[in-house]
Amino acid sequence: MQQNPHQNFNTDVTTTPLPKRRRFKGDHGEGVISAAIAVLIMAFLGAAMWVGFQQMWKATEATTNEKIMQIGSE
Repeated sequence: MQQNPHQNFNTDVTTTPLPKRRRFKGDHGEGVISAAIAVLIMAFLGAAMWVGFQQMWKATEATTNEKIMQIGSE
């Protein structure tokens, strides 16, 4: 008589649950705070880039208008 290969498992094995990871009381919300800091840094970088772009655009516009006036007066 053949045995079912699935019947060879020992069913008397007991397992103990893994210990839960404990966090220190001060660690709660640390990920949220880090994400908020990253968002603020990106916002400040974006604002600085926008100011720089606006200044560059004004200088380019002034130079372009000057060249157009030179070409138109010739």
